[in-house]
Amino acid sequence: MHHPPLPLTRDLVLIGGGHTHALVLRKWGMNPLPGARVTVINPGPTAPYSGMLPGFVAGHYERGELDIDLVRLARFAGARVILGLVEGIDVDRRLVHVPDRPPIAFDVASVNVGITSDMPALSGFADHAIPAKPLGPFAARWAEYQQGTGPASVAVIGGGVAGVELVMAMAHALRAKGRAAQVTLIDNAQALTATKPKAGTTIRKAMADLNVDLIENAPISRIEADHIVLEDGREIPAAFVTGAAGARPYDWIAQTGLDLQDGYVRVNGFLQSSDPEIFAAGDCAHLSENPRPKAGVYAVREAPVLFDNLRAALGAGRMRRYKPQKDYLKLISLGGKSALAERLGTSFSGPLMWRWKDHIDQTFMNKFRDLPEMPPPSVPRLHAAGLLGALGEKPMCGGCGSKVGRGALQAALHTLPAPERSDITPLPGDDAALLTTGEARQVMTSDHLRSFTNDPALMTRIAAVHALGDIWAMGASPQAATATIILPRMSPDLQHRTMAEIMATATAVIRDAGAEIVGGHSSMGDEMTIGFTLTGLCETDPITLSGAQPGDALILTKPLGSGVLMAAEMAGKARGEWVVAAFHQMVQPQGEASRILAGAHAMTDVTGFGLAGHLLGMCEASDCGAELDLDAIPLTAGALELSAQGVRSTIFDENRSIVPDLPFGDKADLLFDPQTAGGLLAAVAPDQAQGLCEKLRHAGYPAVIIGHMSDTPGLRLQS
Repeated sequence: MHHPPLPLTRDLVLIGGGHTHALVLRKWGMNPLPGARVTVINPGPTAPYSGMLPGFVAGHYERGELDIDLVRLARFAGARVILGLVEGIDVDRRLVHVPDRPPIAFDVASVNVGITSDMPALSGFADHAIPAKPLGPFAARWAEYQQGTGPASVAVIGGGVAGVELVMAMAHALRAKGRAAQVTLIDNAQALTATKPKAGTTIRKAMADLNVDLIENAPISRIEADHIVLEDGREIPAAFVTGAAGARPYDWIAQTGLDLQDGYVRVNGFLQSSDPEIFAAGDCAHLSENPRPKAGVYAVREAPVLFDNLRAALGAGRMRRYKPQKDYLKLISLGGKSALAERLGTSFSGPLMWRWKDHIDQTFMNKFRDLPEMPPPSVPRLHAAGLLGALGEKPMCGGCGSKVGRGALQAALHTLPAPERSDITPLPGDDAALLTTGEARQVMTSDHLRSFTNDPALMTRIAAVHALGDIWAMGASPQAATATIILPRMSPDLQHRTMAEIMATATAVIRDAGAEIVGGHSSMGDEMTIGFTLTGLCETDPITLSGAQPGDALILTKPLGSGVLMAAEMAGKARGEWVVAAFHQMVQPQGEASRILAGAHAMTDVTGFGLAGHLLGMCEASDCGAELDLDAIPLTAGALELSAQGVRSTIFDENRSIVPDLPFGDKADLLFDPQTAGGLLAAVAPDQAQGLCEKLRHAGYPAVIIGHMSDTPGLRLQS
């Protein structure tokens, strides 16, 4: 018997993609809790691993080796990712606030955001220095600085373990580049108080060997553009300044009303805050029953306990206590490929310790690089003929990749009788009709998308921009919209939350386009689908597919590749940053592009049938052909690599068969890639094309001339 997906009943929100939450997500993917919807909120698509930062700074690792890909990890866990900096938690209303989107509701939440080493009280720090945490911005700034030439001057503020590791890594990197460098470590008290004397001596010798100046018991007065002024009047040259001392919690945590210790969230043995439904882990938490120093080892060891306790809070199983170890192995990088290991007062140092540290770090990261393959559900042994062929070899794509092929739709439309009303003019190929009411001319269109992201707000934004594409492609002004929403099965509470996110987002996008939502319809189904029916007003004749002329230049306003990216993302094969860049392009509205292209001879939006299919439609309607400059066509980041690996959207083969005479392979395959919320494709007078492209680029569209219309029917590539 076929069982529909189980309803969703509880919301778990993970705030921050720190080490604890990353491990929780990995465990969740292997053992999800039915009925729970998981959300992870993080500033960017990756979460850098701090243990490898000194190795990166020293030049032993590439930047990408430090990153846990949260987008890929969340897909594995069946979670949604929301990218943004959390501004606060409303504990009473159970909402998390993130800028530029509706608030995110939770039943159970967990905070694992790490700490910052920003020093707002230190004069000049904000203007002339970069905190070592958060790690992402710091790593980018250091990579840029160390690429320079000529003498270098760097300073690290804070003589704890983090500070000494960074300063030695910087000294090593600059020495390896052969740059003359002045490298200074400054502490307002004594350095290395957390390590035993023997280890401290080893580290001081390693710093001396790297010519690091260690300045202790020296409070700083202010930081200038190229030097630091100490309170005793000394000036220390420093063009690159970082702070690894004032590690402190993020300010918004203080506004939550949770019990705090020095700004950190106080948690009990179960990692619960003063609000039993809100947990905290890692550096942002204070273990009130067993206080411990801030160290990544605790964040990692907390993960299995947090995983069990979050499930218990959601209604499954029993809580268990986290018992932190008394002491832990400290592995301290000494600049080059050498490290010091200290535990229980005993220390060893040398290349062997570095190899050990590298092994531990790589083992941790490999948990996220090599996510286990989860087997697909099995097909019943007895089934009707043709079932396996219809299922295909991969899950069905969302968005335009899940459309019914152009052949099936056109065959069905051709059998319909012509309209009998005189006030309706179908616009063949434009998926729309022209309605005449008195003097007013109105276009009408409808579009909906099967969801390909677990974030209802993001999916709504994409679906609305996508549906508006037909109105913009006709040069019309959006007027009114109705929404059609199918939600997966969920409890009434989750229905209300999800609909609130969807409708708030839809209203914002449709209003920005100059239209209003006037109604809609919602129902429950197996999966989320979001659609809009829209009307638009035409001041002049609508721009259709049929006005293109030989010699017209072809302008495309957005790159190709969203179909491949979304197919790869569903299969866990796409890099998170590529996925986020594709989403960023999809949500870009095209109202301004439509206004700039108002004089186009013919125009369409590139969606489900791919660039080749939509351009062929224009050629057929306009009774001419087209030549494409394949080299000029812009692509989304990652699209070419993924296409070369054989990643294809569900509808690719059908699109390919529409235009059989075009070559295929390499970049040409992306001409058949179905686009969701794709760019406008306009045929314009050749003498205006360059000027229009410049206007479009000035307005923020990556517009390019990709070819021209010709006398010869069909599509060809320029030789």
